[in-house]
Amino acid sequence: MPVRGKVAVLAAVSALAFAAAPVAAGAGQAWFTSWAQSQDGRADTPLTSQSLRMITHLSEGGDAIRVRLQNTFGTGPLSIGHATAGVSAGGAAVTAPRDLTFAGARAVTVPAGGEVWSDELRLTTRPDTNLAVSMSVPGSAVVGRHGAALRDNYLTAPGAGDHAGDPGGSAFAQTVGSTYVVSAVDVHNTAVKGTIVPFGSSVVDGIGSTNCGPGCTQLGADRRWADDLARRVSGSGLAVANAGVSGTTSAPTCPSIPPGVVGLDAASRLDRDVLALHGVKSVIYYYGTNDLAYGCDATAVLDSYRAVFARLRAAGIAVYVTPSTPRPGYSDKNNLDRHEIALFVERWNNCGGLCTGILDFDEVVKDPLKPNSINPAYDNGDGIHANAAGQQALADFISIPMLTAGSTSHTMG
Repeated sequence: MPVRGKVAVLAAVSALAFAAAPVAAGAGQAWFTSWAQSQDGRADTPLTSQSLRMITHLSEGGDAIRVRLQNTFGTGPLSIGHATAGVSAGGAAVTAPRDLTFAGARAVTVPAGGEVWSDELRLTTRPDTNLAVSMSVPGSAVVGRHGAALRDNYLTAPGAGDHAGDPGGSAFAQTVGSTYVVSAVDVHNTAVKGTIVPFGSSVVDGIGSTNCGPGCTQLGADRRWADDLARRVSGSGLAVANAGVSGTTSAPTCPSIPPGVVGLDAASRLDRDVLALHGVKSVIYYYGTNDLAYGCDATAVLDSYRAVFARLRAAGIAVYVTPSTPRPGYSDKNNLDRHEIALFVERWNNCGGLCTGILDFDEVVKDPLKPNSINPAYDNGDGIHANAAGQQALADFISIPMLTAGSTSHTMG
C-alpha cells in the first residue's frame, strides 16, 4: 500500500462544484454529517462492471441527505454510472431506492485521490437508521475502502452491470466486511446543533464491539462506543460521525509504524476525515495507544497532540481528549510515557489550557487491581479493545451537557 500523500489533491478536488460551500456561523446552517467512515486503503480486488451496496448507519435523521464518494487511495479515476440511496430493508434489500445526482448528472467520475459530494436528495430519515447507498461501476477499478465496516456490505458478481436501483437484494450475493467508496452522509436538519467526531485508531474504529459474549453474534449491530453515544445524544441536537482508523497513530514518525498505515497519522488525516465534514462542533480525541507500541515516546505523542489541537481550536472546534488506555506488552518505559501523557491531558482538566476538556476513558476500562490492564469484564480478549459491554460503559461515561455546551460549530456547511 503506498504512502498516503494525496491531501493536496483531495483539497483541490473538494473545491470543485460538488463540494459544499462554507457557511458562516449563525447563518442558518442546516447540513450536518450524520455518519462517516474514513478511507484507509484499497479493496483487495478490482470491481468490474458490477454494483455495490454499502450500508451506512445514521446517527441523526433529517428531511434530505447528501453523500460523499471518495477515491482517496484508488489507482485511477473511478467512474460511477448510477447511484441511489434509500432506507435499508434488511440485508441487501432497500425500500424505494432513489437516484442520486452529481451537479445534476446521474454519472460522475471521481479522480484518483479525490472526492465528490452528491446533490441534495429529499429523503426523510430518522436517527439510528440504516441507509443503503448503491452504485454501479461500469468499467474496472480498484476502489478505496474503509477496512473495518464491522457489518456486511454487498456486491454483485463481476459483469452483472447496473443493479443500483434494485429494491431487492438478490443480485447482491457477495458480502464484504469493508465499506467501499462511500465515506460520509450528511443530513439536512434545522434542529441539529452540531456533529461530534470521535477521532483515533482502532479503539474509535470499534474493534471489539462485535464481541458480546459466548454464543452471541452481533456483527453489524452498531455497538461501537461512538454508536452508543449517538443513541444517548439523540434528541439533544447532536450527530456523531466516526473518524476512527485501525492501526493509526497520533504522531507521524513512530519508529516501528507498519508500512500500511504510514501517512495515516492524525495530522495527515485531519483535513479530509474531520475538517471536510459538515457542522463539526467537537472532536473526541482518543489517540496514543499505538504510538507507544510503535516506539514513540511521550514527547513525540504530546508534540502531535499540540499541533492537532491547535488546528482544531483554530477552526472553532471543541477538543475533548482521553488519556491513553492500557495495553498488554507495554514495557515499564511505555507505561511511564503513558503516565506522562495522562498528566498532560488531565492538567487543569483541559490539557493545561490546550484542549476543551477531558474524558478519562482510562479510568473506565482499567482493572482497579491492575491499572495497567483492562478490566476483565470489558476485555475483548486482546487486552487492548473493549467488548460490547465496555463500549457501552465508555459511552455512558461521557457528559452530554459538556458536549452540548462545547464550542460554536465549525463553519463548513
